[in-house]
Amino acid sequence: QVDSANAGRVLASDAAVFLKKSGLTDLVLGKIWDLADTDGKGILNKQEFFVALRLVACAQNGLEVSLSSLNLPVPPPRFTDTGSPLLLSGTASSDLPWAVKLEDKAKYDAIFDSLNPVNGLLSGDKVKPVLLNSKLPVDILGRVWELSDIDRDGMLDRDEFAVAMFLVYCALEKEPVPMSLPAALVPPSKRIPVSVAGAMPLIPSSTSTKESHQSLPPGGILAAKAPLTQ
Repeated sequence: QVDSANAGRVLASDAAVFLKKSGLTDLVLGKIWDLADTDGKGILNKQEFFVALRLVACAQNGLEVSLSSLNLPVPPPRFTDTGSPLLLSGTASSDLPWAVKLEDKAKYDAIFDSLNPVNGLLSGDKVKPVLLNSKLPVDILGRVWELSDIDRDGMLDRDEFAVAMFLVYCALEKEPVPMSLPAALVPPSKRIPVSVAGAMPLIPSSTSTKESHQSLPPGGILAAKAPLTQ
């Protein structure tokens, strides 16, 4: 698609136009380009272009943009242009490591518990002050809520709250909040095992209940040690 002349290479100008459709910031794209264009010629061959695409996927899934991330399992990169080849991922989404790290989860759990959840759930009214406290634009916070309320019940459980906090921190780091929840961000408790690799519905069916997180160890043990940072 980018190498329309079949020359076996793409120029910086053409690649930049295409990579911009990933929704990543220019700063991140610049870093991706520097890593992919190894000899600094301003041209990418096929292999280098693949590296760039892989790094875009890493960035979109909250992973570090570095060559060490290249071997991590990530879904394919997403581009807003409708003509882009969105291939199904080769890894089943249920095998993806959750993008929320353990130490961060402990922090988010501590904030969750401080908001007095009822039956393990927080209403929108209780979450709203925490979101507004980030000083992010209201439209961004609206999208954070949409993405984190995975089962659309107007409440956040412990895992959904962790997703919301993760997205808020990403936005504060000037990372774009995705339009749809990346597979790596869907909490393991909300993932539906699928037989077709990668074809994973993001909204669980109504049979999936909030009970699923009960099987996890209580976050309180970890949370007690975590500082209460909002």
